[in-house]
Amino acid sequence: MKTVLICGQNHRGSTYHIARGLAEKLGGDISEFFLPRDFGDFCLGCTQCFTESETKCPHYSRLAPLTRAMDEADVIILASPVYVYHAAGAMKAFLDHYGYRWMVHSPEPSMFGKQGVCISTAAGAGMKSTNKDMADSLFFWGVAKIYRYGCAVKATDWSGVSEKKRKAIEKATDRIAAGILKRQGRAKPGLKTKGFFYLMLRLQKNGWNKRDVAYWREQGWLDKKRPWK
Repeated sequence: MKTVLICGQNHRGSTYHIARGLAEKLGGDISEFFLPRDFGDFCLGCTQCFTESETKCPHYSRLAPLTRAMDEADVIILASPVYVYHAAGAMKAFLDHYGYRWMVHSPEPSMFGKQGVCISTAAGAGMKSTNKDMADSLFFWGVAKIYRYGCAVKATDWSGVSEKKRKAIEKATDRIAAGILKRQGRAKPGLKTKGFFYLMLRLQKNGWNKRDVAYWREQGWLDKKRPWK
């Protein structure tokens, strides 16, 4: 089991501790990245990743270690505290760089067998919209199974989280870990993901973007091959 944890903050606060705790329950190898420390560039909107190649992105080399870690992982954990009812700007800037991987363009085949988790915390509210910010990318990348966990910790740092709240967090992450371990090696995309894939297949057959059509043809998806088993 390989897990990659990408945290939308540099410091190790409540969000990080919850995400790290879940990762440890899964066992195996854990890779960690902190944003913006490990990647903090904003997408420049040059569209090179859509029209030419993602390697033409000005930030490609700096982003490569995170991309490689996600591609090699069985589980991707995206974790962000709530910033004004949404994901932290560093997380959004990171995810913006993977627009070319959405199913409408050139999704990475391995994503269709992975599991993903979105974790967010706040003193009070905003976890639902924050998790959606991250889950949107996981879904459109093709990730087979996506879990979401939002927690109102009623504190501004991990040391201030009550024992009662910590026990509730342990129970919640136990359930998520059990679900992930049960599906390990057998995760398959659901009807919604497959339905969207086939919708995009029709779009690609119409040839709307030469780069994307060439990619889909190379993968064999314009014929009978599919990115899931």
